[in-house]
Amino acid sequence: MTFGLMILIWISNAIFRFLSDFLISKFEKISFIGENGTIDGQGAIWWNMWRQRTLPFTRPNLIEFMNSRSIIISNVIFQNSPFWNIHPVYCSNVVIRYVTILAPADSPNTDGIDPDSSSNVCIEDSYISTGDDLVAVKSGWDEYGIAYGHPSSGITIRRVTGSSPFSGIAVGSETSGGVENVLAEHINLYNVGVGIHVKTNIGRGGFIRNITVSDVYMENARKGIKIAGDVGDHPDDKFNPNALPVVNGITIKDVWGTKVQQSGLIQGLKNSPFTGICLSNINLQGVAGPTSPPLKCSDVSGSAYQVKPWPCSELSSSQQTGACSNHF
Repeated sequence: MTFGLMILIWISNAIFRFLSDFLISKFEKISFIGENGTIDGQGAIWWNMWRQRTLPFTRPNLIEFMNSRSIIISNVIFQNSPFWNIHPVYCSNVVIRYVTILAPADSPNTDGIDPDSSSNVCIEDSYISTGDDLVAVKSGWDEYGIAYGHPSSGITIRRVTGSSPFSGIAVGSETSGGVENVLAEHINLYNVGVGIHVKTNIGRGGFIRNITVSDVYMENARKGIKIAGDVGDHPDDKFNPNALPVVNGITIKDVWGTKVQQSGLIQGLKNSPFTGICLSNINLQGVAGPTSPPLKCSDVSGSAYQVKPWPCSELSSSQQTGACSNHF
């Protein structure tokens, strides 16, 4: 049962240090507001144990909301999380704005914000610099996520700036409950591994559909765009190899990149090709030349309009200005 209770947590300019995660479960109307005070997870001790393989359990998130709704998080600095930083799971009506999230580039699994099996989430006007994905939309892992069947939907990400050796804006790779109706726009990425990353795997099942990413600037990226069905590991060996994800309706448009080493990769699954992939008005400039190497594809269908370098033949050429219709 969800408690009809309002919790107002005010973080002043003091530095709060946590050795474990801050977990809030089954609450309604939570305001987590500060004056740019800092919550420090002291993650180094956890990272070192993880690297040394001496941890007998999972590292905690810095702050986690579970089975809750009507959440506001704003004007707080989060740093040095042992694991993911902000993790709303099975939540609804979540607003995260004006936050700063910091962790060293070599810190393991320090994702910035991971809405997980949650709906009606808005992430905006924030700066994130971590060792893993800046924002990653998730919905459960393999057979467990399939059994629970709780999708992430209605996710808006806008005016986010950051850097990461892994991904900037990501969907997945845990998508077994399904992910739909995601809009990411006005994103600025610097020194990033993969700028725009949609990732899943055999055994995940679920679906990824109606995803729009637009108005993105990236600089110094290893790979501009990656949509792939062969990434991510498994929690155990009980996953169903016949549980194939269905990926349909991904629009990426109005993207400008400089110093992009590889334009990208779109790699579907042989028995579950990715469909409805649409690229429009994309210019990814290379490190040593005017363009990065061509984008590679397999088991994918869709269209492309004004994309440079020109993508794979699997994406048919479209001469229409509205080649990529906005799903929102």
